[in-house]
Amino acid sequence: MATREALSGFAEAAGTAFVSLVVSGRVVAATESWWRLGTPEAVLLPWLVGSLPPQAARDYPVYLPHGSPTVPHRLLTLTLLPGLELCLLCGPRPPLSQLDPQLLDRWWQPLLDPLRACLSLGPRALPAGFPLHTDILGLLLLHLELKRCLFTVEPSGNKEPSPGQRRHLLRSFYALVTATHFPPEPGQQEKVENAACLAQVPRACYQVSGTEEPGSGWRLVALHLGPRLLLLLLSAQSPTHGLRGLATHTLHALTPLL
Repeated sequence: MATREALSGFAEAAGTAFVSLVVSGRVVAATESWWRLGTPEAVLLPWLVGSLPPQAARDYPVYLPHGSPTVPHRLLTLTLLPGLELCLLCGPRPPLSQLDPQLLDRWWQPLLDPLRACLSLGPRALPAGFPLHTDILGLLLLHLELKRCLFTVEPSGNKEPSPGQRRHLLRSFYALVTATHFPPEPGQQEKVENAACLAQVPRACYQVSGTEEPGSGWRLVALHLGPRLLLLLLSAQSPTHGLRGLATHTLHALTPLL
């Protein structure tokens, strides 16, 4: 509750409704307006923040694929703790200089201990001991109606590719999947025509890389069932004929979480 009040109060003081706390490319808390962003923005903005080199503050131009594809907005980021960033989505105002240390201290200094606790919600983003198949190198689970997501590239951090490469692969696959197979913001007619079908029939697509060298490369699979879209990055050892089954099993296991 204190974190939510701090987000709302800081957003009002800064003059924007869109504020979030991001750990390792994952939103751990946000204002209601941030949660109402379109699905592409809700996924890509925290991914962008997680992929940038550490910096105390940034003023970054961004285009919103769903909300503003031709006019750039500004993404302001401020590092509250190492690994924890405060993000604001805004227009021409406020200038970054307006977000001075006094304003940050007023809202966030009393919450340093809860903010440190947020860091534990970072890379893995799954409950301790949660059973995931050992072939899974990374995943993104989207709830398209709630516009919430669960994302991790750390289920087996000691394998190649690196977490940064995994994030890049999943981000690129997400862009491909939403452009060609599963639009993130379906039109009203499509919603009506496909509602019954989508509730019952899973749809899947996959991408295989590195087949010229056995045991190299990776597998990417997307599964859409009802309001959920799951993307998995898998090791080369995962057999192609089993991708859909593995994705279906993983989606059912993750459903109680989102």
